[in-house]
Amino acid sequence: MQTATEQTPKDVFGHPRGLVYLFFAELWERFSFYGMRALLVLYMTKQLLFTDDMAFGVFAAYMSLVYVTPMLGGILADKILGFRRAILLGGILMAFGHFFLSFEHPVFFYGSLGLIIVGNGFFKPNISSFVGDLYNKGDHRRDSGFTIFYMGINLGGAIAPLACAWFAEAYGWHYGFVLAGIGMLLGLFVFQKGLKADVFGNKGLITNEKAYYTKQFGLNRGQLINVLAVLVVPLFALIVKFNEFEHYLVWVISILLIAYIIYVLTTVTPKEKKRLMVAVYFTLLYTLFCAIFEQAGSSLTLFADRNVNLVGMDAAGTNSINAGFIFILAIPFSLLWAYLNKVKKNPNSAIKFGLGLFLLGLGFVIFALSIHSADEFAKTSMMYLVGGYFVLTVGELFLSPIGLSKMTELSPLKYVAFIMGVWFSANFYGHFFAGKIAKLTTVNNGDANVFSTGIFRSIVETITGVTPEIAAQNSDNFQQLFSYVSVYASFGVITIIVGIFAIIISPLIKKMMGGVH
Repeated sequence: MQTATEQTPKDVFGHPRGLVYLFFAELWERFSFYGMRALLVLYMTKQLLFTDDMAFGVFAAYMSLVYVTPMLGGILADKILGFRRAILLGGILMAFGHFFLSFEHPVFFYGSLGLIIVGNGFFKPNISSFVGDLYNKGDHRRDSGFTIFYMGINLGGAIAPLACAWFAEAYGWHYGFVLAGIGMLLGLFVFQKGLKADVFGNKGLITNEKAYYTKQFGLNRGQLINVLAVLVVPLFALIVKFNEFEHYLVWVISILLIAYIIYVLTTVTPKEKKRLMVAVYFTLLYTLFCAIFEQAGSSLTLFADRNVNLVGMDAAGTNSINAGFIFILAIPFSLLWAYLNKVKKNPNSAIKFGLGLFLLGLGFVIFALSIHSADEFAKTSMMYLVGGYFVLTVGELFLSPIGLSKMTELSPLKYVAFIMGVWFSANFYGHFFAGKIAKLTTVNNGDANVFSTGIFRSIVETITGVTPEIAAQNSDNFQQLFSYVSVYASFGVITIIVGIFAIIISPLIKKMMGGVH
């Protein structure tokens, strides 16, 4: 009898053959996503002439909504569509979104963001769940497989900012967005090729054929979902445009999410209930991680543009540093987990989450330390930017791919796509709060931000050696630099403390996981 850990004839390099196709489909989809993301804030502040506050508001609303729609996409895939059709629908909507950004008009600008938001809701949770579906429960290759899949995400994320930034610089902003759209089409092509090659067997098919083909308003439910997906695009576009009201949406989504989680908890066994509570706990930790980490696309991009002596790349290109490190480190980490598992010294997931947060905080402290290298133009050494990204990338590898893997193990089979959507909701909340944090880095008339007073004043002064009074005596550029580093130092220390606390309580969390490592 063949066990879950034994290779089958369809295995490639010790993993299911389908992983190869999902790897490249996700690579090109993330190429499109991160290519556009790297350009967005710079495009708004330099081409559309948005203020920093306006750009951060649009960026935070867009990026947060991109990660709330996966909850709905996950439910629809669970109940009706199946992974395959959800992924194809999402990819098509996202491709249109990227191409429409090439038209400089408010309707196209906000409409494009709406298309990507809705498309990502169908694509993102279901391709990740599809990876988990390739492995049987208890298969020790799962963590390694998700780390390899995560490498595909970040290979696309590493290439895209450099390529799209070069196109934008050489030919104009809109050509950078077109290149991102081409990346999405390539992702769809690879996925479709995998379907034709039948590498997924009977995985990812329509979940409930009776529900799918039931007719309403002259269309079957599958077709109706396609139509409704397009019809809700203007709603999301308006939310992004009027992002100052997004907090109302946060409350509504939180109430609905909590209510549905409570419902799920009433339908599962006591053991599954404990595991689901751990999944919620991991999601809360990931929310904090995202709120700090996602300064990368907003305030860190402007920090690099204004206050870093960049060598070999522009500010948009700095978005590739993190993804580049992940691409380099993903396989070594995958091998590390496999080796530690073999010698029975692999840290449990609760400890890995704590270490991930600790290292993320340390990375931002390194960004804050960069002020010690500031020159007369308030420009800092790129060494600190690269070093900080390296440390937080190691932290990310302790947390993000492991979290993806654990969601599929901790959730009951019939709720796996929804729980994956819950996991991605951390990005919704994280980006919402990331926008609030980014706005703290803006300077008005030389005013100091809230993190340069009270206990945070002591933290900032200890790390940077600069006080608000010293900063006020210098140029506007130096005051802007101080605004960035004071926020980074403060939140870096907060994240380090939370990481240490997570490690301390890890034995309790491990017990609640009921045998899941």
